[in-house]
Amino acid sequence: MLTIDLRGKRALVAGVADDGGFGFAIAKSLAEAGATVCLGTWPPALGIFKTMLERGKFDESLKLRDGSKLSFERIYPLDAEFDTLDDVPAELRSSKRYRDLGDFTIQGLADNLKADFGTPAVDIVIHSLANGAEVKKPLLETSRKGYLGAVNVSAYSYASLVQRLGPVARAGSAFLALTYLASERVVPGYGGGMSSAKAALESDTRVLAYEAGRKWGHRVNVLSAGPWASRAASAIGFIDRMIEYCKANSPLPEGVTAEEVGATAAFLASPLASGITGTTVYVDKGYHAMGVAVDRPTLAP
Repeated sequence: MLTIDLRGKRALVAGVADDGGFGFAIAKSLAEAGATVCLGTWPPALGIFKTMLERGKFDESLKLRDGSKLSFERIYPLDAEFDTLDDVPAELRSSKRYRDLGDFTIQGLADNLKADFGTPAVDIVIHSLANGAEVKKPLLETSRKGYLGAVNVSAYSYASLVQRLGPVARAGSAFLALTYLASERVVPGYGGGMSSAKAALESDTRVLAYEAGRKWGHRVNVLSAGPWASRAASAIGFIDRMIEYCKANSPLPEGVTAEEVGATAAFLASPLASGITGTTVYVDKGYHAMGVAVDRPTLAP
């Protein structure tokens, strides 16, 4: 029987701070396939996340199919806005949420993995990181600071993860990021430079696949998921309407599930996908293939 087998592999999922997003679903699927899982969590959310884990608030979500419970090998602080501690403003480093965390930058994550596990330290790296402070603003109203901030955290951080974790990953490791269709189609309301960030993320994936493939043998892909009502997506304000619209107009008229995204990520991280790199894989019930809406008489005679 052909199965996804990740036994003996270690995964790092960057961008998990609750049990409701795609990052958590991917972590769970990787564990179902046998991998051990480490997390990278944004410092301001780290304390609450760990407390909820300790108090059993996520116990139901952590259940695996065999009856066991998902556990995380390590949970590292990670602020993907910064490559090194030298990049962090002094006032942020000394703030209550950051000052006792050690090195919470992307290089710090690489160093912590290496210190904890040696080299190679990891086999799978998942980039589930995105933030746009002005995402609710139309592009015409987006500031330069908001635009560049969105690209910094949501796109450049993937290049930085590959750059800095590539040397401590096992040869032939799998890197995977999450994107959205707004990278190539207009989605009114998804603003603040986030559509540009997702476009950059997909373009960078192709370049990184070439460079990291030639340098270390790593594979670099990106997964474009359909709309999902995670806590982060819900903050945009129209996610429920987007889900219903996509359900009505997709070849498979149903909503995407977090489990489907997780399973696809596990496949792309596995040896079964050894020939796939530099690719955007869609998990959206085929919505990306549609050119017109079918829930209204657009083409009616």
